[in-house]
Amino acid sequence: MSYAVAHQEAQASSTSEMHRVLFSSYIGSVVEYYDFLLYGLAASLVFGKLFFSSLDPSVGIIASFGTLAAGYFARPIGGILFGHFGDSLGRKSMLMITMLLMGISSALIGFLPTYSQVGICAPLLLVFLRVLQGIALGGEWGGAVLMSLEHANSLRRGFASSVTNMGAPSGALLATVVFTAISFIPEDQFMSWGWRVPFILSTILVVIALWVRTRISESPLFVEAIAKQSATVKGQTGYPLFDLFRSGPKPILISALGTVSLFAFQNLAAAFSLQYAMTVGGHSRSDVLIAFSVASFFQIIATGIYARISDSVGRRPVMLFGNIAAIIVVYPMFLVIGHSSLWGLIGAMCVFTAVAQAAMAGPAAAYISEMFATTGRYTGASLGYQLASTFGGGLTPLVAAAIMPLHGIVGVSVYVTALLAVSTIVLLLSKETHQKDLRS
Repeated sequence: MSYAVAHQEAQASSTSEMHRVLFSSYIGSVVEYYDFLLYGLAASLVFGKLFFSSLDPSVGIIASFGTLAAGYFARPIGGILFGHFGDSLGRKSMLMITMLLMGISSALIGFLPTYSQVGICAPLLLVFLRVLQGIALGGEWGGAVLMSLEHANSLRRGFASSVTNMGAPSGALLATVVFTAISFIPEDQFMSWGWRVPFILSTILVVIALWVRTRISESPLFVEAIAKQSATVKGQTGYPLFDLFRSGPKPILISALGTVSLFAFQNLAAAFSLQYAMTVGGHSRSDVLIAFSVASFFQIIATGIYARISDSVGRRPVMLFGNIAAIIVVYPMFLVIGHSSLWGLIGAMCVFTAVAQAAMAGPAAAYISEMFATTGRYTGASLGYQLASTFGGGLTPLVAAAIMPLHGIVGVSVYVTALLAVSTIVLLLSKETHQKDLRS
């Protein structure tokens, strides 16, 4: 066999493997976020009535968003737990475990008894399964991002790692489409058994994702780093989290604060705004879900485009654009959502997600991951990202629901704008990473 033929076959094999890795990260993220964001839809539309029926309706909504927040508070735990073993044993095996954990916990939510059937045990079981979801997603994101990032050409790391973040709106779109289809059945049937179907269907997606992940190879950068590493190198302890904090927590803080606005804005659009559109705007449940589906579709495309731009101009300029755009549109968009037709609602949701949120999300995975060395990257990237998700995403619907009765949408907008301002300042002060050598 000639050198040219061998070289072409090696390139084809490498390209084929890269495609498998990207698809694995994408489909895994779709499944994880389908399950995780499906809960957000159910929290907005169902759980307050079924699991907190003993409370006043407005208090029940807050309690429902409280269980939503529980999953976000569990995500850093998953990031630390799976990050430790992912940096020690490898990325691939951890991704198999997180997928199983998410699939089992989500399917069980579909079989839960309600408050009228078992009393206080119902919300307690709901919270427990939501925490398991959070732990699973906390470990999933870092591994999926790094498999793509560490297999990719250095000039396309932003786009490659964004595939995982593209899975988030894809999962949201899938969850919304399924939830929308089920919502057309009579109300009593929907509240009795219909809402359970999307959770149970997730088992099919989990099986597909697990099969795809059995066909990919371990991260080459991880294999290379482990081969070079010894227990005495640079005083490493063998515990990635300890080593990260010994070398300084600055990258974790920068990654968390630099992306906290992404999650605040994401959950403002994916959870709180849906409830707001129904209660203030007078939109039907099906109209709200249709608008969110359209917006999620355009967000998938926009996320990849923004990530590809970040490979050329850098991560920070693109993310800064997203934050500034979000500051400008947050209040006007709520005015449109609360006082417009279905087309106005769809337009507002598209601006929310495909313009502002996608610009923040597209480069975010690479921006965070490029701050850490290979042997601590799973732990560091996961912890920074999940801390941002906890305080930005987990608290925002809860805080917004509490602020709304007191200060209206102005108060909610001020709160989210403050988080956007924090991330903007951190991004301005941080260093660019898109040309960094990941082997250094």
